[in-house]
This record gives sequence, C-alpha cells and structure tokens, in this order.
Amino acid sequence: MIRRPSGYLIDANLLVLLAVGNEGRDFIAKHRRLDEYSAADYDILIGLLRQVSRVLVTPNTLTEASNLLGQHGEPERSRFMGSLRDIIVRSEEIVVDSTTASANNVFATMGLTDAALVEIATAETPVLTVDADLHRAALIEKPNTTVNFANLRDQ
Repeated sequence: MIRRPSGYLIDANLLVLLAVGNEGRDFIAKHRRLDEYSAADYDILIGLLRQVSRVLVTPNTLTEASNLLGQHGEPERSRFMGSLRDIIVRSEEIVVDSTTASANNVFATMGLTDAALVEIATAETPVLTVDADLHRAALIEKPNTTVNFANLRDQ
C-alpha cells in the first residue's frame, strides 16, 4: 500500500510558481522564470499542497526562489516577495548545515541546494520537483523520496 506523504519539500522553481500564482494566475505567463509553466500547473501544485499537512522548505531553496522572483520588475516584484514571505510564515523551514549537505553524494553534480533537499527527503516528506536531474539523483540516493511534478502534469 502506498502511503500519502504528510508533507512536501518544495524545490525553488515550484516555490516561484507558488508565490507568483498566489498573487494571480495571470502573472504566471508574465514572469520570465515561469516560461515552462501554466495556470493549470499552479492548480496542480495547489491541489497537491492541500492534500498534505506540511510544506517544507530550506534556507537554500528560499534564497534561490527569492533571487528568481527578484528578476521581475516592479510593481509586481514587491507583491511576489510579499507572497514568498507568506509562504515562509506558513511553511516549516528545515536547516541543513552546509557541511552535511556537501557530504551528500549529489553535491558534486547538483550543488548545495539540491544536496540539502536530498539529505532531508524521506518517503513521508519527499522532494516535489520539476527538475529531472534532481528527481533522478534523489531516486538513486534515497528511493521513494521524490515526486516528479512533470509526471503529474502529464496525467
């Protein structure tokens, strides 16, 4: 029997989609870092998050999401940052020290942010990602600890 996760670790790209979509589904098509996403993707993401009791983030993914959101001009940028602040307040932040993350096998090829996600991912709280490389790396390192958002889009 497959158990539903209690929460998801959200990657930076999906955090950007969430923050922008929360301000208005029409903004998704306007944000240059969301070219590969649609309002329907936002709806899928919201549906997934409503099924779990926890949304987990790391300082690394929040920093990446903040940097990506900051690439949009005003006045929307301030709104997106406010949305990210709301996500931060409602989520559970897990700190993985850089020494631990850099010792993870995926660090050399995927970098610090992804290594931290893989380090703390579990079947109970898998990484939700659109990054195929991160998804594969997590599956190899720790099976059943990742959900490929792209596969959900195709259903």
